[in-house]
Amino acid sequence: MRRIAIINQKGGVGKTTTTVNIGVALARAGHRVLLIDLDPQAHLTLHLGQDPGAGQLGTYELLTGSASFAKARRKAGQNLWLVGSSIDLAGAEVELVSVVGREVILRDLLDQHVGAGRDHHRPQYDYVLIDCPPSLGVLTLNGLCAAGEVFIPLQPHYLALQGLGKLLETISLVNKRINPGLLVSGVVLCMYDAGTKLAGEVVQDVRTFFGEAKDQDLPWRATRIFDTVIRRNIKLAEAPSYGQSIFDYAPDSNGAKDYARLAAEIHAPPAVLHSEESPEAAAPEAASPQEVAPPEPPVQPEEPPPPSLTPPLGATA
Repeated sequence: MRRIAIINQKGGVGKTTTTVNIGVALARAGHRVLLIDLDPQAHLTLHLGQDPGAGQLGTYELLTGSASFAKARRKAGQNLWLVGSSIDLAGAEVELVSVVGREVILRDLLDQHVGAGRDHHRPQYDYVLIDCPPSLGVLTLNGLCAAGEVFIPLQPHYLALQGLGKLLETISLVNKRINPGLLVSGVVLCMYDAGTKLAGEVVQDVRTFFGEAKDQDLPWRATRIFDTVIRRNIKLAEAPSYGQSIFDYAPDSNGAKDYARLAAEIHAPPAVLHSEESPEAAAPEAASPQEVAPPEPPVQPEEPPPPSLTPPLGATA
């Protein structure tokens, strides 16, 4: 089971959109997925068509001890479960300030929940995806302590890189003091515009930054810049207002194709992805029919695909 926190303290970079659509793509491919909304704005909950104000149990009740995972989770689709959020979660930062071990509440509860539901043949979930708030407070620390991996969504412009150092500093502190297994395993490039020179320059800067850490004892020494980029697509912006994933709202859109390929790349081992002659084709082809595959038949893209972001063979991904 993989536990992945999706985080960026800068809002509007595609964090929640990425969490939802990766989760739905994996679930549609037969993997059991638990989504946890740690953001008081409840955008993940809303994106899945759930009402944050309906009085249902969720992450607030979970963290404050008034509900268990079994009671707080709800079914959100086939192979998909959600622990939703609400505005009440905003008060948890204050309520938990005097609680000993407040940073590991989510981790301990998740460990208990997963252990109680385990069978001999398959874990209760294949993936746990945690949508962290755009801040570095107690809620985000809970997400980082409960996860084994971190994905960072980035928009390819220079302002999106501002604050990345502070985020990585926080991840490093959590790694050293609380969660030694925590690694930044992937960077997702969102809202990518292949027609701009700036996008290519920023991507190169990101590759250089993470490449310089490969020989250092840092949680991001093996970070992968995913080959699949999420192209700018209006359908991705429209889908949340209908309470649907991109696969339900616009299954033939570029957004659906990109997130299906990204899910395939996440599920497939990096060695498999980089053993193909054509790096751009590797992500969607890496999974077998029983694993992650795009939920709709392959079609010609609506616009020219972005240039390959794959480094030369043998280079660090």
